Amino acid sequence: MNTEQKIILPSNSIFTTEEVQQFRNETIGCKNVIHLNNAGAGLMPDIVTQVQLDHIQLEAEIGGYEASALRADVISAFYEQAALLFNCKPSNIAFTASATDSYTRALSSIPFKEGDIILTDNDDFVSNQIQFMSLRNRFGVKIVHIKNAGIGGVDLNDLEEKLKKYQPKLLAITHIPTNSGLVQPVKEIALIYDNYSQKYPDNTWYILDACQSAGQMKLDVAQLKCDFMSVTNRKFLRGPRGTGALYISDRALDAGLEPLFIDMRGAIWTEKDAYKQQPDSKRFEDWEFAYSTVIGTKVAIEYCRKIGEDKIEHQVKLLAGILRTKLAATNKIRVLDRGPELGGLVTFTVKDSDPLAIVNGLMKRKINVVPSYRAFGVIDFDEKGVQWAVRASPHYYNTVNEIETFVESVKEIIGV
Repeated sequence: MNTEQKIILPSNSIFTTEEVQQFRNETIGCKNVIHLNNAGAGLMPDIVTQVQLDHIQLEAEIGGYEASALRADVISAFYEQAALLFNCKPSNIAFTASATDSYTRALSSIPFKEGDIILTDNDDFVSNQIQFMSLRNRFGVKIVHIKNAGIGGVDLNDLEEKLKKYQPKLLAITHIPTNSGLVQPVKEIALIYDNYSQKYPDNTWYILDACQSAGQMKLDVAQLKCDFMSVTNRKFLRGPRGTGALYISDRALDAGLEPLFIDMRGAIWTEKDAYKQQPDSKRFEDWEFAYSTVIGTKVAIEYCRKIGEDKIEHQVKLLAGILRTKLAATNKIRVLDRGPELGGLVTFTVKDSDPLAIVNGLMKRKINVVPSYRAFGVIDFDEKGVQWAVRASPHYYNTVNEIETFVESVKEIIGV
C-alpha cells in the first residue's frame, strides 16, 4: 500500500495542507503506515527520536551518570515544559515510567483505613479499578460508583449527592476511558468538587486520570481542581514509551502526602530511624531514570505546544467525527461511542466477526488499530452488551483519505 498520497483534509480543517504535509514529513512513520492507534502510542516526531538517540550515544561515549550531569539543564527543562503544558509550577511535576506508575504513586500516598470510601465513575481505567479492589481486599476500603447519565458519562447530580452523602477519602475520575470515545465533563466535575471541598476541606482527595487526554486537548489543573493528575507521554503527546508524568497539587504536597515506597530521591536519610521527605514533587520520583526519555519527552511537549493544544483538539475531534460517521453508515458495523462530548477514540464492533481477524487484516494492509475487550471495561461493555470493540484513534497528522482507506479496508475484511 502506498501510504504517501495526495493529502485530503476536511473542509473545516484548522490546518492547511502544507502544515499537515510538514507534520507528516517530520514523522517517518507516516511514510510506512496509516497510524490510527494514537490512543495506544502516537508516532514520535523524528526530532523526538533523534534527541533520544543522541543522548544514548553520549552515554555510550562518556558514561550514563556523566551524560545526565552534562545535560542537566536540558533534563531540568522537562519540568518547565510540563508545567507550561498543565499550567502549574515545575515543583508540581514528577517524572514517572507510565500513567499507571503515576497513578499508583498518587494512590499509595493516600492514608486509607478500613471503611474509607473510593468514589469513582463507571468508565474508569481498568488498572485503576483493579487497584481499588486490591485496596478493598487488603485494607477494607469500600468502592462506590457514580451513576452514568442517560447520554453517557458521569451523572453530575449523582456525583454531587454521593460526595455529600459518603464524604469519600478519594474521588477518582478517568477523563477519557481507554475503551470509549467518551470525554467526561471534567470542568463541571471540578466545580462540584471545589464547592464540596470548601465545605469539607480535609475529607477528600481527587485523582484525575488524564492518560488519554494529554496531548489530545488542553489540560489546565487550575481549572480541573484535581489534587493529582496522572498522564502518559507515549499517546497523543507523541513522546517515548516508558514515560509518564504526575501532577501533585500544593495542597497534597503541603499535607505531606508521599508515595508508600518513597526512595532516596524522594527523601533524605537523616538519622538511623528517620528520613526527611523532599519538599516538592521529587518525593514522588525514583532515583533511576532513563534520561534519554526525559529529554525526548521534553522535546515532545515543545513540539505539541508549538502546534497548539486547542488546534490539535479541534483537528482530532474533526477527524474522529468523520470516522464515526463513515463507520456508522456501514452495514454490520455498530459504533459504540456515546456521551455529551466525544474525543479522538472511535470504537466499534461487528456482529458475527472476530476482532483479531479485523485487526490483523488491517495490519497486513499497513493500517494500525487495536482490539479492546470486555475485561478492559467490564461495566461499560456490559452496559453496551458487547464482548469486544476495535479502537481507532486518529491524530492531527492523519488525513481524510487515510480514514477512507481504513473504512474501505474494514468493509472488505468483514465482507460488506
